[in-house]
Amino acid sequence: MMPSSTEHSPDTAHEELSFLATCPRSMETLLADELTGLGARVARTSVSSVHGSASREVLYRLCLWSRLANRIILVAGRFEDVEDAPALVAASNSIEWETMIAPGASLRVDFHGESAQIRHTRFGAQCVKDGVVDRFQDHGLARPTIDPGAADLRLYAHLHRGRLVLGIDLSGDSLHLRGYRLEGASAPLKENLAAALLVRADWPARAAKGESLFDPMCGSGTLLIEAALMACDVAPNLARERFGFHGWVGHDETQWQEVHGEAAHRARVGLRECRLSICGRDHNLRAMEAARANAGRAGVKSLIQIEHADALSAPPAMAPGLVITNPPYGERLGELPALISLYQGLGALLREHFVGWSVALLTGDPKLGHRLGMKAHRQYAFKNGSLDTKLLLIDVHERVRSEKPEQAPSATKGNEEAGAVTHSAGAQMFANRLRKNQKRLSKWLKRSGVECYRLYDADMPEYALAIDIYGAWVHVQEYAAPRSIDADQAERRLLEAIGVLPEVLGVAADYIFLKRRERQSGRAQYERRDSSGQRFQVNEGSARLWVNLRDYLDTGLFLDHRPVRRWLFENAADKRVLNLFCYTATASVQAALGGARESLSIDMSNTYLGWAEDNFRLNRLDMSRHRLMREDCMAWLERTGPQFDLIFMDPPTFSNSKKMDSVLDIQRDHAHMIERAMAHLTPTGTLLFSNNLRRFQMDESVNARFEVKALSKQMLDPDFERRPDIHHVYQIRHRIA
Repeated sequence: MMPSSTEHSPDTAHEELSFLATCPRSMETLLADELTGLGARVARTSVSSVHGSASREVLYRLCLWSRLANRIILVAGRFEDVEDAPALVAASNSIEWETMIAPGASLRVDFHGESAQIRHTRFGAQCVKDGVVDRFQDHGLARPTIDPGAADLRLYAHLHRGRLVLGIDLSGDSLHLRGYRLEGASAPLKENLAAALLVRADWPARAAKGESLFDPMCGSGTLLIEAALMACDVAPNLARERFGFHGWVGHDETQWQEVHGEAAHRARVGLRECRLSICGRDHNLRAMEAARANAGRAGVKSLIQIEHADALSAPPAMAPGLVITNPPYGERLGELPALISLYQGLGALLREHFVGWSVALLTGDPKLGHRLGMKAHRQYAFKNGSLDTKLLLIDVHERVRSEKPEQAPSATKGNEEAGAVTHSAGAQMFANRLRKNQKRLSKWLKRSGVECYRLYDADMPEYALAIDIYGAWVHVQEYAAPRSIDADQAERRLLEAIGVLPEVLGVAADYIFLKRRERQSGRAQYERRDSSGQRFQVNEGSARLWVNLRDYLDTGLFLDHRPVRRWLFENAADKRVLNLFCYTATASVQAALGGARESLSIDMSNTYLGWAEDNFRLNRLDMSRHRLMREDCMAWLERTGPQFDLIFMDPPTFSNSKKMDSVLDIQRDHAHMIERAMAHLTPTGTLLFSNNLRRFQMDESVNARFEVKALSKQMLDPDFERRPDIHHVYQIRHRIA
């Protein structure tokens, strides 16, 4: 350990003290400017911190007035080459803590960072504490006690690449905790991040000119409240009763009361004279009520109008100013449809009602910002917790035109004044293809009564999606783009495609479910992706079936097998039916509704067998005659057992499930599987064998031993005619001697 640079409490009120201020990453420059404006001398910035010096009076002001800092640390010492515990203890022991900490005081040590030998923050904190306690004992003073919950004073320690900073936390609790936000909404902004967004949007200057502020998605009201506090010259931590410096030996209560009294006077004047129009809305009633309660605790409730309303409804009459908002980010792929619709609708709202205003919008995906149809003149990066976000600054001008390239004339002409959403030429072509497919399938759908079908399957290679209709709902699967396709371009096309679906299909965006389909191994397509439990009833012929469009890659109903299930319905009367690899047993349900005398459905998954039972009960079928069994189908086939008149076997292409005794490869293993299944088939019975391996070839031994009839072409409905290799279906019977 190299010699330390140490500092101690001053003898005069005006002596400069070394400090560092911490903040969320990406806010360092803003914080440096703020601290300078409050009277501090800023020396440099580093990641998530600003370093400088200030008098005790200015340090009080920083704690009281900083809207951006997390903590103000009085630096007690800086050290180099601190790599292990002995060096950390020695560094801590070398500080003149007795000039800063009262004997017998209770302490809490907050340790940040690590080294090769110090890998846990609790161990680092213990080493710092040992050095402090030893220092007091060496000087014959009462040793401090440790109280992590309610300490008189918090010590700060940060270790990074051998460099150690030790100090006293003058803040106490983090300064972003203003005390007003007891009520929260989902994913609320921290107060100092909200303040930083307002600073970047130039709100202090706008407020000074009397401009309005509107947040159409205000949540728990943090942006509104921070804006009001700024506009009314209210110190953000004016209501805090205790700071960390209250436990510091160098604290001067008289000087602090002078600083606090000045801030209280400024707040009274500002709140009395403020005439700004600040308004927020939220569709969530609980969020709106929380925002009102938070504004009341912050003392600005009378200045803020908070309404329960949809974000896209016509706004209240206000003088031009700033629209600032933090829409949902959509961290999951499935949330994109609703977000795209929201951004497009927000863009239309801004163009229609907010001409002459400025917009500040925080988004987790700047490409979603393109759905606004307006170009940001400036972007700023921010960290919202662990999430990377961008603040988009936009000016809303008269007759603003979409920034999207290659606009189709028919999509834009005459629509801008009405606030209509515009689409790129490619998106318009995609929309036209959807309409063409709707028209092509319309007569068949009307005639057949089918309500669950495939509308689009990568018809245009640029828009590699499968779009399925499930009654009133839409299920979209994005095929993963090959590596040769630029990822940004693929995402842009996805957003374009999702953006046209509500308009073309006439559905609300929250009725659209989006997933990404990639090459799967084993039964990965059946694995849970979410846990919403959200399921719907759909009709197929006389059957009612449960589908879940959100939680799994597949939905519980294989649409391409619709003709197979229809065949089972038509051929199962008075037969004993076996369904192997049954999944959710929709084929068994159709066979039962077709008059099957009894059925046995086998699968390894308890989840899907439970789903299968729900399907049987939904159709009021007798579970004493239609049984479900959890079993490895491969193992079950190897045993002797009952005979069935009709067997349906639709195994996965490949499976290495831990629940199976062996690895399944359908091309390699199908001949043996068919042979074993035929051993369970009555002499006059039928095995319906299906699989989804695109290049599947039936083994010649099967053709030689049994009567095999290919039914693949007959088992395709019009919605899958473009994909003749989507499955292979065979009718297999015993040869009659």
